[in-house]
Amino acid sequence: MAIKDLPDTECVIPGSAACPGCPATLGLRLVFKALGKNSIMVVPACCTAVIESLYPNTSFDIPVMNIAFEAAAAGASGVEAALRQQGKGDTTVVAWAGDGGTYDIGIQALSGALERNTNFIYICYNNQIYSNTGIQRSGATPYAAWTTTTVGGKTEFRKEMGEIIQAHHIPYVAQACVAYPEDLYKKVKKAKSMKGPKYIEILAPCPPGWRFGMEKTVEMGTLAVETGAWALYEYENDKMSFNGKSKLILEGKIKRKPVEEWIKYQGRFGHLFKPEKDVKRIKEIEDHIYQMWERYRSCYL
Repeated sequence: MAIKDLPDTECVIPGSAACPGCPATLGLRLVFKALGKNSIMVVPACCTAVIESLYPNTSFDIPVMNIAFEAAAAGASGVEAALRQQGKGDTTVVAWAGDGGTYDIGIQALSGALERNTNFIYICYNNQIYSNTGIQRSGATPYAAWTTTTVGGKTEFRKEMGEIIQAHHIPYVAQACVAYPEDLYKKVKKAKSMKGPKYIEILAPCPPGWRFGMEKTVEMGTLAVETGAWALYEYENDKMSFNGKSKLILEGKIKRKPVEEWIKYQGRFGHLFKPEKDVKRIKEIEDHIYQMWERYRSCYL
């Protein structure tokens, strides 16, 4: 599907409190177009709780339940159960949470909802930090990245949350990116058509958190995929497939760009280049990505 063929439906309406260049808002527009207005969204503490605008106003044209940081999946489970009791099985329930509320604070409730086979879509928009509360490190923050709690650069590599979710053997798991709107739209539409728990993770490059110009949001997402730092894939009924450029990288039809082509534009990695290039840590990042793709090849080719 071409972008021009996407539905005209707009559920993100004027009045948003998003930052300029906000990837979450871009992702929300695409997700809402795929889900339609017969949806209910559960949002924990995260940037989106601010993007909605201040009560009594809202910038979302669907029902939204705001809930505690750790409780998005539990809240969505309750909404789904109530709708089922009322015979409203055609309403889509979606939990929309950041990486902090998914990788860290919300993982227990999420795992429980998946184990209970809850019929909902859980979407993590991953900006790789706790952006709303001041750009602190999360389990999704990449190795060597600056945050306000890792001022010399994070010393650990990020969790592979998608692989953790796959271990639950749910019907559908996918990774997407706001820089690839058609891919994201198709994945949300597919998830909507399925019964049971579905998980989609969207890479959401954050201008203030990653320290790049607000006009470069899409470019940062594109480079993340082209360097292999982020993979576009689907895991459907225990079968893995890769999408777009990630598929071409996996099959060796195109070469990954060096990760330096991605990180050099982000101020959060600026300390790796000034006062002189930190060759050792840049190589460690590159080696980690190489190992990730070797694991993908050994498992899925």
